[in-house]
Amino acid sequence: MLTVSTVNVNGLRAAAKKGFSEWFEATSADVVACQEVRADPGVLPDALREPPGWHTVHAACATKGRNGVCLYSRIEPESVRVGFGEAEFEDSGRYVEMWLPRVVVGSLYLPSGEVGTPRQEEKERFMDTFLPYLATLRDKASSEGKEVLVVGDWNIAHAEVDLKNWKANRKNSGFLPEERAWLSRVFDELGYVDVQRHLDPEGPGPYTWWSYRGRAFDNDAGWRIDYQIATPGLAQRCTSMVVERAESYDKRWSDHAPVTATYEI
Repeated sequence: MLTVSTVNVNGLRAAAKKGFSEWFEATSADVVACQEVRADPGVLPDALREPPGWHTVHAACATKGRNGVCLYSRIEPESVRVGFGEAEFEDSGRYVEMWLPRVVVGSLYLPSGEVGTPRQEEKERFMDTFLPYLATLRDKASSEGKEVLVVGDWNIAHAEVDLKNWKANRKNSGFLPEERAWLSRVFDELGYVDVQRHLDPEGPGPYTWWSYRGRAFDNDAGWRIDYQIATPGLAQRCTSMVVERAESYDKRWSDHAPVTATYEI
């Protein structure tokens, strides 16, 4: 069995002070993927940089205080990779992967975007270049007898059932028709599987992100933008998946919740 958790921590050092450290110590996951770490490994305390019993790889952003992804694994990786070969995003802290004995696990923080700004243009360039990489990764892993699992904050709600107020967000980044169509290509053209929807085709949700503004969390007015996306062979072997939503607003240590799945490998 392989249990994998993914969470956008919204600043790893801040999250650690609010409950992430206790969650991490208690988790039964074999692999934990974090996004929006927002810290160079050199400034992280030992318990976050290289916790005992874990193999760790960090991909920091060249711009201090931005982005950042990491992977913690109880299983020793055969190799690791930072970035996906695209020069613009190589030091942006948006993608890192571990090649484990039977599966390749990637931690992704796809740009959030903002309509009508350079941020949206950056998101579009990222998607344009990441799509062919996903195809290459799938084929390379298959040639070595491995499955692929790319987890993280994809910053796109794929369908109406993936966010509470979908009608009001049709012209907002994260739910634009072209973004949703791109994610459909990941599934339909490349053959990857949205593991949550494999287990629960109907929805709604479960949501993984809630704005800190208003009463979004209390009203469960969220978005499902944190995914575990796998090659078909692995997706078929998922036995359980849960969004570890905080019990109450005051017990949150991020605006996202961990998404945890267990696979038979």
